Amino acid sequence: MFDSTKGLYVAHCQNGPLSICGQMANRHGLIAGATGTGKTVSLQVLAETFCQAGVPCFMADMKGDLSGISQSGTMTGFIEKRCAEFGIESPTFEGCPVQFFDVFGEQGHPMRSTISNMGPQLLSRLMGLNDTQSGVLNIVFRVADDLGLLLIDLKDLRSMLGYVSEHAAEYRNTYGNVSSASVGAIQRALLELESQGADLFFAEPSFDIQDLMTVQGGKGVLSVLAADRLMSNPKLYSTFLLWLLSDIYAQLPEVGDLPLPKLVFFFDEAHTLFADTPKALVDKIEQVVRLIRSKGVGIYFVTQNPTDIPDVILGQLGNRIQHALRAFTPKDQKAIRAAAETFRANTGFKTEDAITQLGTGEALVSFLDEKGMPGVVEKARILFPLSQIGAITPAQRDASIKRSRIYGKYDKTFDRQSAFEDLMQMAQESRVQQQEEEQQQEPEKRGKSVAKSVGKGLLGALLGTAITAVSSSLGTEVSRAVSGKKVTGKTIADRAIRNTTSAVTRNATKQLTRSILGNLLK
Repeated sequence: MFDSTKGLYVAHCQNGPLSICGQMANRHGLIAGATGTGKTVSLQVLAETFCQAGVPCFMADMKGDLSGISQSGTMTGFIEKRCAEFGIESPTFEGCPVQFFDVFGEQGHPMRSTISNMGPQLLSRLMGLNDTQSGVLNIVFRVADDLGLLLIDLKDLRSMLGYVSEHAAEYRNTYGNVSSASVGAIQRALLELESQGADLFFAEPSFDIQDLMTVQGGKGVLSVLAADRLMSNPKLYSTFLLWLLSDIYAQLPEVGDLPLPKLVFFFDEAHTLFADTPKALVDKIEQVVRLIRSKGVGIYFVTQNPTDIPDVILGQLGNRIQHALRAFTPKDQKAIRAAAETFRANTGFKTEDAITQLGTGEALVSFLDEKGMPGVVEKARILFPLSQIGAITPAQRDASIKRSRIYGKYDKTFDRQSAFEDLMQMAQESRVQQQEEEQQQEPEKRGKSVAKSVGKGLLGALLGTAITAVSSSLGTEVSRAVSGKKVTGKTIADRAIRNTTSAVTRNATKQLTRSILGNLLK
């Protein structure tokens, strides 16, 4: 519950209400605890409180439970008991303004991005590429930028991969080697992504993050992402949310510490963000978490154990709600000790023991004070939500979607001219140019061929005529030759004919050839 005098009231301990200081709400937070200890209800209470304060929130709904935040809650025996404990006489149950989203467009407004907006680094993680393959993907993006080609959907990226592969020799000296094996591996990864529904995500219109930052009737609008299907591929889920965070960070201006955040981002199942993640990407996440607070954005990680979060990021999370952890194994006991050490100790109890003794709806709570110092950890009971606990019906969801102010904005996709179409046009223009060059060269080739044929014909005819004439002339001389006498087995007439014919033929042939070739070359 939001109270302008008390801040963001979310829990109650023996010393009174525990509230998050509005000015420190953008210093990020953590909600942790074993399954069934109340993490989802704590998230719902926090989101409600921010909503009442006029702060928009984004959250992923893993099982559909959070959709109830759009409907008014009802009084139950448990809530009635809590009202007495908290000194609340008559709570006003009400739902929050909600807009539902779904990457696949089935349970909410579609959320889409383009290949260019996602970038090669996140795409490499999404496709599970190794360093060599990631390097090739970076080259493809660089070539597309240099050629001024837009990478919007999967067919654009496929076309660019094919183009770069075909022109690998041209780009080798400038960008590095592009092996066909790496291109093939990326193409196979794209097929796998497409089978998982990524072709629905990479399209236009691209999602506008300003649609997450709206206020309605003085309340912050809660954006709820249906993530039940998305979680079947944890890498796709975490990469999508990381892209969303990166886009928010890139687009929002610096504002410093505001009285209240401009947006609060809840990252459920946060351990998926860091599972099998390269160090370079973890560094990027750490940079975003560390710097995005200056954009007026708070990030709250929701996970089972604080050890799921890298220490460098865990150290940035100042507002903490720690639900019960179970110590079934030595590894669990070690995790509990590590979680206890992250709190500022309370002399009234031993934190390590208290973590294992908490009931459902109870938590160890520590928030930052006005100076940014962590408060002493307290054993507290989380407030009950004023909205419905649990999922809503499909009819209620559909009605909420149709009431949304962005209804129809993202429903229809469009396919403008991009890399796929441009590369097809370039290939067509190249074929036309090649045909024109061949047509220009054809008359010249044909002329040379004809001239060559004519030359050969004339040369043959003239040589034939000359030889006939020479032979006829020689016939008279031969008749006068001495007959009947043999020299080395041949007659004198035979030798005379052979020698005379050879000499005359050679001389005649040389003269005729010079004359004909000279005429042809003029």
